[in-house]
Amino acid sequence: MASYDFNYRHLHYFWTVAREGGFSRAAARLGVAVQTVSAQVRELEKSLGHQLLKPEGRSVALTEAGMAALQRAEEIFQLGQELPELVRQAATEPAVRLAVGLSDGISKLAAHAMVEPVLQTPALRLVCHEGELEQLLGELAMHHLDMVLAGQPAPSRPALRLASHRIAEAPVDWWGPAALVRAAAMREFPQSLADLPVLLPTSHSALRPQLDRWFERHGLRPRVAGEFEDSALLAVFAARGLGVFPVSRLGAGDLGLMRGLRLLGRSDDLQEEIHLIRSRRGQNHPLVQQIEAHARQRG
Repeated sequence: MASYDFNYRHLHYFWTVAREGGFSRAAARLGVAVQTVSAQVRELEKSLGHQLLKPEGRSVALTEAGMAALQRAEEIFQLGQELPELVRQAATEPAVRLAVGLSDGISKLAAHAMVEPVLQTPALRLVCHEGELEQLLGELAMHHLDMVLAGQPAPSRPALRLASHRIAEAPVDWWGPAALVRAAAMREFPQSLADLPVLLPTSHSALRPQLDRWFERHGLRPRVAGEFEDSALLAVFAARGLGVFPVSRLGAGDLGLMRGLRLLGRSDDLQEEIHLIRSRRGQNHPLVQQIEAHARQRG
């Protein structure tokens, strides 16, 4: 790849010539001699290896290369004009960044409930990454993330220097569309699950093995109509009539926003856990501290 000795002063002179339509008017605008402007533009053409301007009567016109250069110059100097305001905003309203990793097996509705206490933080910039737990723990150890929410604690690896706390545990309820959640199905719960289409989290979820054991304890063989890694997507398909599904009470509050979903039944003997995993540096992040404190108050 070619390497260019590029000078933004040269580009600014060219940009001014192109906008003013000639060297004389550009020189007047810049408050310098015409010879200075001409020399600066020639230096730019030399560094780029292409002619950018060509004579046209008493003014100049852009070559094809010049039009391409002008387009980029317009973008560059537009950003330059915006820079003072961006800096002012950053200085007077500094953003509070919180980078959260979400294990791909965790209930996103429950995760939202855990993060909700800090969502009204002024100038919050929330960054969420979803992925396999091992990948997220690596990013956490390298300080690319401030915290990770997962359905299980972090594995014991002293070299990673991670701290793991169970910040929530809640029973699991079953919800579904009104067309499926009728009075008889509610009365006969949980046995009615054997006669209803059921939507479940995939095996990525820490809740899935518990669900399988719960079905076995109750002698149920549900008809699985769908499996989803994303619990929020699962709830959307349920609301459209595809089936009934489990969700912890941590995230059930969000379901009230989804018209048509009804509570089928409660399974108090089935629990979903949420673990907050952070690095030692993460313990000093004020929003991580706030999330942990709110979880302790929630009990």
